[in-house]
This record gives sequence, structure tokens and C-alpha cells, in this order.
Amino acid sequence: MKDDQAALGRVITALRADVLCVQEAPRFWRWRRRRGRLAASGGMSVVAGRRLGGVAVLTGPAVRPLHGRGRLLRFFPGLEQRAIAMAVVEYGGHRVAVGSVHLDLDPAARAHHAGQALSMLGEVAERFGALPVLAGDVNEEAGEPAWRLITERLTDCYPLAPRGDGLTFPSRAPHVRIDAVFAAPGARVVSCGVAGADPGDLRLATDHLPVLAELSFSGERPG
Repeated sequence: MKDDQAALGRVITALRADVLCVQEAPRFWRWRRRRGRLAASGGMSVVAGRRLGGVAVLTGPAVRPLHGRGRLLRFFPGLEQRAIAMAVVEYGGHRVAVGSVHLDLDPAARAHHAGQALSMLGEVAERFGALPVLAGDVNEEAGEPAWRLITERLTDCYPLAPRGDGLTFPSRAPHVRIDAVFAAPGARVVSCGVAGADPGDLRLATDHLPVLAELSFSGERPG
């Protein structure tokens, strides 16, 4: 929320997402209030995320939140504290465990945190009988170590039903895809790509373009 906050609110509204995974959420002064204000700007609510780590999960009125939690990932001296925000939601009779992450720029920390996040999300998904979905800023491209580790368990949604070129960073002139949504094999990917919103708002709202994945479960309507 260091860029144009009005534009950010318009982007969130345009997404019309049932679940929104946020990275670089407010962490300092009045962080709870600021996160709540961010969610409300798009008609959503904060379900998961702690102060440290700067990640959060927001939900819209179409889904029913069952559980929300933030957990710290291993601390590496000299690097930023990382975390995962996890929410279990119910939609159309199906349960989904959604995790939001922002992986490190350091390759060793990034790979370690990817494995940790997968394990934590897997535990929550198993406990609630839910399908896991992990989303976030991976800080590396497809085929690199952390990305490969994630796709050993979950599926990169974009190649299955791509919408647009998929490039996410930087928002003003994107040339790499370092942000992604990864879903359990039980989810059918209807479409995935950079979200449709006003191009001007996208450039003003944040330095990364948002990724929107439309998933369907066992023949239910997409959500």
C-alpha cells in the first residue's frame, strides 16, 4: 500500500475474486486497521495473516471461511522474516486450503521456505479435508529450484489454461513471470493469467501484476 491506494481498491473490486492472496501487506503502524481497510475497499474481509511476513488472505462474500492462520517460516539471519498466511474456505460444497507466500530473494532461503510452506499448507488441508492452493510472489521463474519444488506437489495453473502472456513483473513493463497460483491436481483450471482491470490502475496500484486463477471442482460452477 505504498503506491496509489485508490487504484489498488479499484483493482481488487475489478478482480471479483472469491479469495485474494496478498503479499507486502501492511506490517507496521496500525497494520490490522490498514489491512481491514484494504479488504473493505474491494468488498472483502481479512481471514488470515500475521504482522510479520507481510502476507494475508482475504475472502469475498461467496465463500465461507472455516479457518485462518498465519505462521512464520524459518528465519535466516540477515534476511527478512517470511511467513505463510493460510485460510480454509468452503465453496459449492468443496473445501479449499489457500496459502499466500512471498518467497525470498536469496535462493537457499527461497527453496527452504517453499518446502516449509508446502508442508504447512498440506497439514491444514489434510486436517480440514480440503484441496491445497498456494499463491504468491515466488521471486524466480518457472523451472528454477523453488518453483520445481512446488510443482512436485502442486500444479502451476497458468500453462494449463493460459490467459495472456502471463508476465507479472514489473507492472509498468512486465518481462518475467515470477508470480503464480499452484493448485492440487483435484482442481480443474478454467483459466489463469494476469487479471483484467484498467491498465492504468494496474500500473499505479502495485509493482506486480495480479494473477487470477479460475478453478472448478468436480463439475461445480467455476470459482
